[in-house]
Amino acid sequence: MTQPGGPDALNELDLAAEPIGPGQVRIQVSSATVNPTDAIIRSRPRQDEADAVRVPGMEVAGVITDIGPDIDRPFAIGDAVMAIVVPSGEHGGYRADLVVPARSAAKIPAGLSDVQAATLPMNGLTARLALDTLALPAGATVAVTGAAGTVGGYVVQLAKQAGLIVIADAAQQDETFVRECGADEVVPRGDDFAAMVRRNHPAGVDGLVDTAVLEAAVLPAVRDGGAVVTVRGYQGDGTDRVRVIPIFVRDYAGAAAELDQLAELAGEGRLTVRVAGELPASRAADAHHSLERRGVRGRFVLRFR
Repeated sequence: MTQPGGPDALNELDLAAEPIGPGQVRIQVSSATVNPTDAIIRSRPRQDEADAVRVPGMEVAGVITDIGPDIDRPFAIGDAVMAIVVPSGEHGGYRADLVVPARSAAKIPAGLSDVQAATLPMNGLTARLALDTLALPAGATVAVTGAAGTVGGYVVQLAKQAGLIVIADAAQQDETFVRECGADEVVPRGDDFAAMVRRNHPAGVDGLVDTAVLEAAVLPAVRDGGAVVTVRGYQGDGTDRVRVIPIFVRDYAGAAAELDQLAELAGEGRLTVRVAGELPASRAADAHHSLERRGVRGRFVLRFR
C-alpha cells in the first residue's frame, strides 16, 4: 500500500526485484500468511514515509531461486522453504519475489504443504521465544492466554514438550482443541482468567504467556517473583511484584536452529498447523477483512501461484 488505512488500502503493485547479498537467499513465494501484525503495519500512519510503498507480511513459503555468497545453511536452488520476514518499507512477505537472510529460512518438512508451512515461522518462533524468555524448569507452572489461537496453541504444545504444567484458557467450543494440545487445566476465556487460575493455584503460577493481550488483567495470576511475557509491548503496571517482559519476534528472525526444530516438530505432527483458508494474493484485502471476524481459528494464507 502507499497509504495506511483499512483492508482496502491493499493493492497490487509492481516493484523492482530486491538485490541479493552475502548470507541471503531469494525465494519465489508461493504462500504468505496473513497475521494480525500485518493489519497493524497496514493501518498505522508513518509520518516519515508519506506516499512510500509498504509491504506487510511476516512469514512465507516458496522455492529458493538464488543463493548469495557466504551462507551457512544447507540450501540448494530449488529447495522448498519457509521463512520469517521482518518487514521494512517495500520489503515484506506479500511479495512474489523475496530476499531474506538464509538463517531466517528452513526447509519444509515432508508431509507439510507450502500453505501449512507458511503459517509456522513467525508464529512458531514467537511461541519459542516466549518460552525461552521465561526459561522455566520442567515441572513449573505456566499459564497461557489465547491458547486456542495460533501462537497460543504453539505455546501450549511446546510447553508440554518442555515438561511444564500448562493452565490454558478456552472458549467452550475450543476446549477440546486446547486439551488436545496438551493443556493440563483449561479455564474459561475472559477477563476473570487470573481469578480462575488462582482457584487451583492459590499462590499463583510461575510464569504466564499473554497471547490474548489481556495485559494488566493477567498479572494477578502469577506468583510473587514470577514472570509474564507479553507480545504487544505491554511493560506492566509499574510495580515490581512480577517481572513483565515484552518480546519481539524480530529478535529470533535469525534463530536458524530454533526454526529447524519447529519444522521438524511440525513434520512429525507434534505442532498443529491450522489454515483457516486460502485466497489468491490479489484478494489480500478480503483476507484482511477476515481478520476482523471473531472466532476464526488458524491463519488465512495468500497464494502467489
